[in-house]
Amino acid sequence: MELETQNNEAPPVAPSPLKELGVFFWDLIKIIVVALAIIIPFRAFVAEPFVVSGSSMVPNFHNRDYLIVERLSYKSHSPERGDVIVLKYPKDPSQYFIKRIVGLPGEKLELKQGRVIIYNEQNPQGKQLDEPYLPNQAITLGRPGPFNLGSGEYFVFGDNRTASSDSRDWGILPKDNIVGKVWWRVLPLSVFGKIGK
Repeated sequence: MELETQNNEAPPVAPSPLKELGVFFWDLIKIIVVALAIIIPFRAFVAEPFVVSGSSMVPNFHNRDYLIVERLSYKSHSPERGDVIVLKYPKDPSQYFIKRIVGLPGEKLELKQGRVIIYNEQNPQGKQLDEPYLPNQAITLGRPGPFNLGSGEYFVFGDNRTASSDSRDWGILPKDNIVGKVWWRVLPLSVFGKIGK
């Protein structure tokens, strides 16, 4: 003889749409908070995007190029000649410029017959700066100098020497104004890749 058992369990109740919506929004808020906790410190201390505005770095960088600027390398070593950097404009730190480092701390720099001459311990008589990133026959005009760089001071130029607001106009760049080194070009995709000197 078979015994019949009674099932006293209530049928499952579907959660209300309002409760499901509340759970969804709560999960969404948690995701946003975690993302911000990662993204904000990453942008502040590691790397951040930068969009080129203007033609001061043509032919190597163009208007609307989308770049990634990394902040970490200059914590462990000093900027080097030829580095492409993003900086805070010394006369208005709310503005950001992209430039190339040509003069280093402790050096003297002069412009002679359209060429950049660097004086330092290795070259006390001066040496013309080799600039393979410039177009052929590019010349650098402006105040001839001399420009004497102290500790933590840099001299920067745009690669488009005839259309760049740079150290020739507004003077020496303090290291504290350097945001970081241009590390990667994201757009346009035709030139996607890591940036060299």
